[in-house]
Amino acid sequence: MELPWLGEHCSERACKQLDFLPLKCDACGEVFCKDHIRYDDHKCSSAYKKNVQVPVCPLCNAPIPVQKGEIPDVVVGAHMDKDCKYNPAQQKRIFTNKCLKPGCKRKEMMKVLCEQCGLNFCIKHRHPLDHDCKGSSHPTSKAG
Repeated sequence: MELPWLGEHCSERACKQLDFLPLKCDACGEVFCKDHIRYDDHKCSSAYKKNVQVPVCPLCNAPIPVQKGEIPDVVVGAHMDKDCKYNPAQQKRIFTNKCLKPGCKRKEMMKVLCEQCGLNFCIKHRHPLDHDCKGSSHPTSKAG
């Protein structure tokens, strides 16, 4: 070998591959090849220092602190049972634009205004003939 000082051997006992682009583990500080750099791949004893995840409540989207040794699912479940601020009544409603045609109970996501009377209607009753429009007889747009 012409350049024996280049590269380093993988610290994984079973591998020991000479790697010319070695990677240093940010938790334990040892050098590994690309196949053993992940914490699980080299069974890193210091992974707990870096591999920190904070679970989020699926209802209120609040981060839930988990102490060392606790199971995240159990802690999130306890939060949902006791401390969760989720209130289904406070959810923002999407379909809020009620049709003003008498007898129609439909609601639309967006306002559908009549060009003649300016009132809000559902898709089915949006045309002046469909809601017995009392507005001006000529349309405000110049199309048609």
